Order: sequence, then C-alpha cells, then structure tokens
Amino acid sequence: MQVAFHLGAPCTDDDMLLTSLGKNRTVLAPHGIAIPEAAQFRTVLRDTMRALKGKSASPEITEALLDAIWGEDSPQRLVLSDPRLVSINRLVAQGAQFWPAIARQTDNMRALFPEAQIEFFIALRDPGTLLPALFRASRYTDFAEFGGDVQPEALRWSEMLIRLREAQPDAQITVWANEDTPLIWGDIMRALAGLAPNTRLKGESDLVQTLLDPSVAGQLDLYLMTNPPQSDAHLRRIHLAFLERYAKADLMVEDCTIPDWDQDLLDRISANYEEDLQAISAMDGVRLIAP
Repeated sequence: MQVAFHLGAPCTDDDMLLTSLGKNRTVLAPHGIAIPEAAQFRTVLRDTMRALKGKSASPEITEALLDAIWGEDSPQRLVLSDPRLVSINRLVAQGAQFWPAIARQTDNMRALFPEAQIEFFIALRDPGTLLPALFRASRYTDFAEFGGDVQPEALRWSEMLIRLREAQPDAQITVWANEDTPLIWGDIMRALAGLAPNTRLKGESDLVQTLLDPSVAGQLDLYLMTNPPQSDAHLRRIHLAFLERYAKADLMVEDCTIPDWDQDLLDRISANYEEDLQAISAMDGVRLIAP
C-alpha cells in the first residue's frame, strides 16, 4: 500500500487541494485510490500518533486505523492531507528553521503504516508572505509574542528538506512553490493521487477560479467545456490567459501585516526564497513540480 501525506504547509491551499481531489473520489476509488474526507481521518490520525508515541503500529492497529479512515477494502493508495500533522501554525517557523520537528513527526506518521510505501507532499511559500499569513491566522495580536525568535532572512526550505531526507531516506518527497499553484493545480492533484500526466480530473481549475470574478469563472467553465484542453500544457495556457486578463488585483498582491517589516526586508526575503527554490530544484530525492 502507498500512503501519500500532504503536510501543507499551513496557509497555502487552505484545504482546497483535498476538496478538489474529493470531487474525483467516486471515480478514483474503484482504482484503489482513497481520498477520505478530513473528518474521516484527522482526529483519528493524531490520536493514534499520540497513543503510539513513536512505536510502530501492529498489523491489527493499522487495520483498525484503515477501517476507521476508509471503511472499505484496504486501498492501494491512501491520500491524507493535514497541515497540522507536523506542528501548529505558531511552530512552523522557529529561529532559522522551518518545522524543527519534521524528523520526529514524520517518524510518527510512518509508524502508523509501517509496511506501507510513504510519500510526502509539501507546498513551499515565500517566508515574506507565509509568516504574516500564519500570524493573521493565529490568536496573537503581537508578532513578537507569536514568533519573536524567528529569523526571516535565515529561513530556508532546503534546510528543512535536508533534515527530512535524512530522516526518511526511502520516502519520495514532492514539493512545489505555492506561488505557482494556480498554474500547476492539476499536476499537484495527479501527483498526490499517483496518476499519470495528462489524466484529466475534476477540479483542475478550482484555484484559478478563486482568483476570478464569479462571472468570469463561469466563462472559464464554458470555454473549457467547448474547447477541451488537449494536454496539461494546453490547460495551463488557458488558465494563464484568463489570469493575465481577468485576475482580481486585490488577490494577487498580499499586504504585510507585521510591524517593522519594510519593503527592503521583504525584497531580501523573496530573493533568498528564489535562490532557495533553485537549490531545491537540484536536490537529490526531491521532486519539484513547476510550471
């Protein structure tokens, strides 16, 4: 059995990826691909991880877990998405590290399905927009209290991925830049479901449509119905054309809500992030999905 863990990061797709994949649940299930709803697995996963305390689940525990999650015959591929499996939002970035607990927590995830082939999927995001988003989503009103030790210019996703690779050397790791997701949404969906390129799925335009006015989103639907895309690249060109012409400007630019963060700092953080993505694209054992 294959188990695909989508770990977020938090404040990237806001569960839309699970929703889009869920539109294909009844079509994928007969092929052994299980896309359970969040309510079916999130609580039981966390509770079981806490109960096991890092010990490998027995076959009986794994069977009971699968029954609770899916309730049918054991799937060939199980897709689980939870941005809080690694940590709560406030602990995503600490000091100069993303997810300091990534090794321990992924060990705990593997312990749930000790006989399965495990894969990890992670959306990366510019720290200059991620940290403000995490702060906005928190109960804190003072950023110093929320993340006073965070070193935004030192944060590197590649550093976290190195630790993840060392902890899980036989697990496939797939990542992508959150900023690219409108153009690679279908690619991410297929990767999570373990499907071949150019496999058409419902929901491939979901994220693009959130960036358009409802009337224009309807026009996109109509265009795709009358002009079915011939390939992933063709669909990407259609999405790009609609975004370039009709995207809502207020959704394409994010304001920074952290006091004392000026544009010069944000520019430096973004430049570091772009360099980091280049380094990640050359990392062994890490697949980067890009337009």
